[in-house]
Amino acid sequence: MSDDHVYLSLAEGHDDSDARWAFGTGFEDPLHGVSTAVPEGVDRAELAATCLALGDDALVGAQRLAEWTTRAPELEEEVALANIGLDLLGQARLLYARCGQVDGTERGEDAYAYFRDADDFRNVRLAELPNGDFAFSMARLLVLSSWRLAHFERLATSADPVLAAIAAKGVKELTYHRQYAAEWVVRLGDGTQESHRRMQAGLDQVVPHLGELFAAHDAGTAVLAVLGQVAEAAALSLPDVPPSAAGAGREGDHTEHLAPLLAELQSVARAHPEATW
Repeated sequence: MSDDHVYLSLAEGHDDSDARWAFGTGFEDPLHGVSTAVPEGVDRAELAATCLALGDDALVGAQRLAEWTTRAPELEEEVALANIGLDLLGQARLLYARCGQVDGTERGEDAYAYFRDADDFRNVRLAELPNGDFAFSMARLLVLSSWRLAHFERLATSADPVLAAIAAKGVKELTYHRQYAAEWVVRLGDGTQESHRRMQAGLDQVVPHLGELFAAHDAGTAVLAVLGQVAEAAALSLPDVPPSAAGAGREGDHTEHLAPLLAELQSVARAHPEATW
């Protein structure tokens, strides 16, 4: 699987009959070139659940990052955040496509992205919280990218070749996401008195959600190592991490913020189902 095949056909001719809302027209099959056969011994239900949860994390996270468009502190950061969001959207495409292949429904990407209600989503709660201060968004991006990177590094050796390929591709992207967030956390934490105050507040707001992340995937050691290193460089205090908590978002138990986010995300597709453009 090439790193950029999802975007290759943007400038090429396309058949409008294949277009759907989620990603426009002219895109190749996001799993092009990878065998989609489920290997013997792989639990299809478990594989589908993993793909759905990670796809939901990516889609919701991408939507929050998109909200920084026209609102970021500088144009350069606006572009960077949009590109990170596009990376996550690409990951969601691949994961939803695989989910539809193995969960028995044969649903496409749009069905997962646009035609499920909030209680059907399985993203972690941290991804759905409002952006708030830029410092909070950078702390969240650091935590989520570090956590997701650790997860994808393990999944790169998955028995399922499609999930392994998705994860291997995602590792490269998430490594950059983590680095970008870390640089901003250090810049703000080790900056002015005001930027330090805001960055500390952002970190304080994010850390209480680590329990849910670690319950969803055991990446605590890797994430805490990154946070400790970045916090030290930024002259920040790392709050105590709460004990791991059960399910929450992974079980469909979300905050009040997810439904409005989805309403905005899904509004056009639901108003004009199966439309092409």
